Amino acid sequence: MISFLRASWLPLAAVAVLLPLIGLLSDAANANRVALSESYEDSDLEFQGRRLKGFALGAEGLLADWYWIRSLQYIGGKIVRTESEQLNIDDLRSLNPRLLYPLLDNATDLDPSYMAAYSYGAVMLPAIDTELAIRLTEKGIRDNPKAWRLHQYLGYIYWHSKNFEKAAETYDAGSRIEGAPPFLRQMAAAMRAQGGSRDTARLIYSQMLAEAEDRQSRESAELRLMQLDSLDQLDAINSILKQQPACPSSLTSILPRLRNVNLPNGNDFKLNDRGQLVDPSGVPYVLHRESCIAAVDDKNSVIPQF
Repeated sequence: MISFLRASWLPLAAVAVLLPLIGLLSDAANANRVALSESYEDSDLEFQGRRLKGFALGAEGLLADWYWIRSLQYIGGKIVRTESEQLNIDDLRSLNPRLLYPLLDNATDLDPSYMAAYSYGAVMLPAIDTELAIRLTEKGIRDNPKAWRLHQYLGYIYWHSKNFEKAAETYDAGSRIEGAPPFLRQMAAAMRAQGGSRDTARLIYSQMLAEAEDRQSRESAELRLMQLDSLDQLDAINSILKQQPACPSSLTSILPRLRNVNLPNGNDFKLNDRGQLVDPSGVPYVLHRESCIAAVDDKNSVIPQF
């Protein structure tokens, strides 16, 4: 027993001395850690989906699902972590979402008929890079020439970039595919007649909401429809404010005048339990008295700014 203790005292003493030193070194390393730019939060893809085709032993569909789910988590995580109080859903470049296109590109390389990935790309990529959104959707059209829905996605991308003539051509091409719904012909005509109108926008986002295959696409369409309703409401409110001899102290005073206003598409004004005029998300409109203009509360409302 005595010989055992003599043989083991040195390692035990070394451990007793080194443990506190390790703690000190760890604290020093954390205190002096280099602050990396946001771009380093993303890890590059370790492999490309196209290189796995033929080697995945029939698991290409499963891998495509993994890439698509990762793309949803990727953007969702970026949005959750952003420190911006008001996110502009028309321009997500501030999130530095550089891996979204490669993720969706990989998913559609592994499964060229993956409509959910094309749909998600059509909704999210235009706010990042219109050319990448077009490239992904055109790849889908090449690989799925009978899928009229891809023309609907591409038409939306062109409409979003205000290229109404190209959008009309795309909807026209889709309408000629066997089984295409009349909706595409209607959209082609709408693009040529009133591409930038709210009625056209409402038609597009209502269709997107009905066909949304993921939560982010559905929420985006819902926000857009609320935005359009809010624009109609604010037009009526501000029109009445202009007719007032002096700017009122609150919007409550013009409520009797608003009862006679008929808003488009069955839209109506809403009041909260305090009798305040609220936007479609339930947040009271603000009145800027210096200009006597009503507007969405950009600090508290979820409705996108315009």
